[in-house]
Amino acid sequence: MHTRSFFVFLCLISFTCSLWLGLQISLGEFTGTHLAVNAQSPNANQLVQQGIERYQAVDFTGAIERWQKALNIYQQNKNRANAAIVQENLARTYQQLGQPEQAIRHWNQVVAYYHQVGNLQFLGRSLTEQAQAYSSLGQPKQAITLLCSPDKDGNCSRGSALQIAHQTSDITGEVAARGSLGDVTRLMGDYESAIKNLELSRELANKLNNPAINLSVLNSLGNAKVSLARVKYRQASSAVQRGDNLEAEKRRLQAQHEDALALSYLQESIEIARSQKDVQSEVRSLLVMIPLYYRKNANDQAASSLQQATHLLESLPDSRARVYATIDLVRLLQPIQKVTFTTKCLTPSVLPLAESLLNQAVTVAERLQDSRAESFALGELGHIYECSQNYAQALKMTNRAIFAAQQDLKAQDSLYLWEWQTGRIQKAQGKTGEAISAYKQSIDTLESIRRDILTANRDIQFDFRDTIEPIYRDLVALLLSVEQPAQTANKSLSFKQSKDNFRFILKTIDSLKLAELQNYFGNDCILTLVPQELDNHKDATTAFFNTIILEDKTAVILSLPNGQKKLSWISIKRQELVDKINEYRRGLERFRDDYDTALAQEVYDWLIRPFVKDLHGIETLVFIQDGILQSVPMAALYDGEKKQFLIQQYAIATTPSIYLTDTRSLNRQDFRVLALGVSQATTVDGKTFPPLPNVAEEITEVTQKIKGKKLLDNEFTTSRLKTELSQAVYSIIHVATHGEFGSEPQDTFIVTGKNEKLTFKELDQQIRSVTRNQQLLELLTLTACKTAVGDERSTLGLAGVAVQAGAKSVLASLWAINDASTVQIVTDFYAKLFDGSLKVQRERNVTKAQALQAAQTTLIESQQYSHPYYWSGFILIGNWLLPGVRLFIFLIFKPGVLGGFIYRYS
Repeated sequence: MHTRSFFVFLCLISFTCSLWLGLQISLGEFTGTHLAVNAQSPNANQLVQQGIERYQAVDFTGAIERWQKALNIYQQNKNRANAAIVQENLARTYQQLGQPEQAIRHWNQVVAYYHQVGNLQFLGRSLTEQAQAYSSLGQPKQAITLLCSPDKDGNCSRGSALQIAHQTSDITGEVAARGSLGDVTRLMGDYESAIKNLELSRELANKLNNPAINLSVLNSLGNAKVSLARVKYRQASSAVQRGDNLEAEKRRLQAQHEDALALSYLQESIEIARSQKDVQSEVRSLLVMIPLYYRKNANDQAASSLQQATHLLESLPDSRARVYATIDLVRLLQPIQKVTFTTKCLTPSVLPLAESLLNQAVTVAERLQDSRAESFALGELGHIYECSQNYAQALKMTNRAIFAAQQDLKAQDSLYLWEWQTGRIQKAQGKTGEAISAYKQSIDTLESIRRDILTANRDIQFDFRDTIEPIYRDLVALLLSVEQPAQTANKSLSFKQSKDNFRFILKTIDSLKLAELQNYFGNDCILTLVPQELDNHKDATTAFFNTIILEDKTAVILSLPNGQKKLSWISIKRQELVDKINEYRRGLERFRDDYDTALAQEVYDWLIRPFVKDLHGIETLVFIQDGILQSVPMAALYDGEKKQFLIQQYAIATTPSIYLTDTRSLNRQDFRVLALGVSQATTVDGKTFPPLPNVAEEITEVTQKIKGKKLLDNEFTTSRLKTELSQAVYSIIHVATHGEFGSEPQDTFIVTGKNEKLTFKELDQQIRSVTRNQQLLELLTLTACKTAVGDERSTLGLAGVAVQAGAKSVLASLWAINDASTVQIVTDFYAKLFDGSLKVQRERNVTKAQALQAAQTTLIESQQYSHPYYWSGFILIGNWLLPGVRLFIFLIFKPGVLGGFIYRYS
């Protein structure tokens, strides 16, 4: 689902979440005997009843106005019981209006009251709804704390909603808490846990004979299965990229199975909704089902569901939910094959219906005086006019959408979309300057909310490449269009204009890199930015290469020490570039064949040759690569004229972003190591990892060279690691075991003893738990890790592991390298940097990049290991300057093995 619809759809779904306990409970209490009536409160009771009537008429503002007056009377009369009931309903109604902060304020008062009077059942239920409000606010961790706050054994803490439900045997409370926990964990991307909790909730719900609760459980299960299916589809796509067709087919079948389960749950929820005459829930389920039908090419079933949803919309009362449902329905008026949507236009045949429906949605939003809903409806209407090339009307509607979004601080998630839309419209009319201004404004707005929208809900990761990434790339393409290639003599801009233009281009693409990492890691992403620019580096012997991949060509930008920028183009389409780069890497890994330098020379001619004359006096090249280019080493590029690899001419490093590269140094000379390793064959998640016979020797040698402690095989467990880190201070952690960098964060892990695994998220948390306010860890070494050919997201895992913890440098291997050559290259690398006591050799002024260069060229010159397979897979990520820095990471391969990291946590 595209981002525009995603955000509005999320609001529609949140209504379901509030029904876990539901307004029906408190409204029932208002109409029953729960309110204490006395001579002093008849007016208050009348106001309460009027509020109920206003709410049932979908006049939420009117309901709040009357309930607030009733609350004031109850508080003046010190009638705390009735005040608490009114505040419950105020909280739920603010939640309906998309104001979770106000909802939380009232839930705080409700929770405090029930805690004080000892009403545990209502306390537990109130905590559940308070957790829902925190989830809506984008604070899922706080929501989980309220719902369960599990300990290391998974038991919920005392005073949490689930623990209270168990204690009071409150089945309804437990169903609500487990359902809400399932929803929250789904939004965090933990779909397996979400489904487990939702299935437990369903088992309990079946005992209650409460259709509304069953409906909510089934709808949430359907959504969780849809999310899990999307992950499987993306894993299948990654497998296709790396040429693993068997894995791709396996993942596709898994995804189709999850889709089938989702359809089953949603169909059952529709049946209940019809029996209860719950039109809104029926529409909601139909809108989730339609994309699933499209995905399985069941277009007749999709058309039937679409027709039903369109008919049912007419019977919905005016509400925000109706507006959002209409927008989603418009986006589903024609078949879609992708999991996500782009700015692709509807076919002309359905545009009149789309226009009519959206005009209705605008009218409803205006009647409700709901600026956020109005913004989405107007923006979508503007897109319809954009598609029909009615640019004047498109701009008019889009400007109205921008104005509506500016009236509501909660509508920033729509504002950047309409600013982007303005840029597209201006671009289509040939107004480049106005388009650039609009794109810049869109990115400024997006930057202010980017972390929230990328981390609060993991479903947004599926929309990233369709509705966030294009904004950055479109702007960069526009800015580049006013520049000329380096070979062209005539410049369209003055030197200062060109320099400023390039600076903004590089800053924009760097911001995209940060967004990619936040999108990959989600709520667990912690980025420490370093304020600097390429022009501020004083090293006169270092040049920077930025690559920017567009659909029809790729830009290569050279930044020289004097601040000058040069531009060249690779004039081939994106997919052709991807295919060539993947084949280049596969050639590097075919060590049994004689190495053919043809592709390496072709890539050299693309990236380096246009700038050869500009590199006089340069000793180090730092690459800030884009997309698929991050997955291949630059060291093996081949200069056909000089018959040399690039590493023989320059020291080489790479970094995901200049703003994530800390070039400051930190003097540290005393080290203590915790050496961890697994030498035995292991099986994790059904996958067998072969034994690493040299690990025991490696661990022994490390602890002989540096004082410390070792944990080998079954001694190396997650719990033992946590104990060691809490009991002693280690400046180096050396881990020699299998590890993988996958396309999903949960697939990025290291293998531990007892056939277990430790994700990098968990490793990060463990180290942070003992170094949060200290500067303790200097070096983390990981051996036996690997990335996959052609999988761009796995390279995000590699770069992100370091960035997450503030790693300053990473020495990583991109593939499994021969053990003997690994020992030699690592030994030579250390020899250039450290003496026998592991003290930094500053007097030599050897940079880390130069040390790696020396180690690699030694192998090139050897007869046994001259093939690029043995040496080119090692890449230096991050700080390339002198050692002794605050963080240093090594990744080293053993026989079929990759190696480790060194980084500091701050």
